[in-house]
Amino acid sequence: MSERNTNLVGITSALGASVLFTINDTTIKFLSGDYALHQIVLIRSLIAFAVITLLLLPLSGGFGQLRTRRFGVHALRGGFVVFANMCFFMGLAAMPIADATAIFFVSPLVITGFSVIFLREQVGPRRWAAVAVGLLGVLIIVRPGADSFQAAALLPLMAAVGYASLHILTRRLGATESPISMAFYIQLIFVLVSAGFGIVFGQGAFADVSSASTDFVTRAWGVLQPEDYRLFIVIGLASAFGGWLISRAYALCEAGLAAPFEYVALPLAIFWGWLVFEEWPDAWAWVGIALIVTSGLYMAWREAGQGLRLTTRRPKRR
Repeated sequence: MSERNTNLVGITSALGASVLFTINDTTIKFLSGDYALHQIVLIRSLIAFAVITLLLLPLSGGFGQLRTRRFGVHALRGGFVVFANMCFFMGLAAMPIADATAIFFVSPLVITGFSVIFLREQVGPRRWAAVAVGLLGVLIIVRPGADSFQAAALLPLMAAVGYASLHILTRRLGATESPISMAFYIQLIFVLVSAGFGIVFGQGAFADVSSASTDFVTRAWGVLQPEDYRLFIVIGLASAFGGWLISRAYALCEAGLAAPFEYVALPLAIFWGWLVFEEWPDAWAWVGIALIVTSGLYMAWREAGQGLRLTTRRPKRR
């Protein structure tokens, strides 16, 4: 395959993953009024696990791809992605999907900071300036101290930190582990952790209705309604194929080329928020979104301009 065709497949994969992730996010927010978060995640992960095991794994070289001597790192990486998911979806239960998605997109800026601390990479003043601009955008959306401030807005920010930690670990794993093995072990950790949450919270003994976010994660499991079966299948498929596509995107082309196309998730989140929930960002949210997107795209452009190739796979987000 020529370099041009390889890049085209990578870009298409990044776009496809972004579409699937926003469908996943929107559907989970839609289901958040009727089911517990850990119940949704468990059912989604079981479906995704089945898709990966029965379809994607055979297409990617078979079960031999799962051999690893680094299961502890896989488990820690899985823990970070579970933490990121739980925080993000708790935030979604209480705030507009566009705002939550925009705040989550501060993760590339957090990754920059973590790369200096944990990987001892060099970051110049222009990239630090981009980090500052992105963080300013988050502050504008969150608006701490304002009457409109809600603590739930901090949850997508915590999710971004979890995702950044996941990315740092992926850089260490990517040299020896395949994308399909990382996707497999993440879904396995999702199943184990969400089942554990179900054992503790599934009966509703610790239910806390003080906020939409805490209610979402502590409520008792609900009875699955037949009309929701197809929605659970949708998020299971979106999780499995979205994770595979984003890994494929960053395996085939440069990070600086693929990353900007992930930002299609923001206009899609705004569209789904308007269509499904009748949400529309206010003027300040638009300013914050613009600053976050500008800083993220600038950093992607700088990385591409410096000719930095990705040496590991990008982690699956949700």
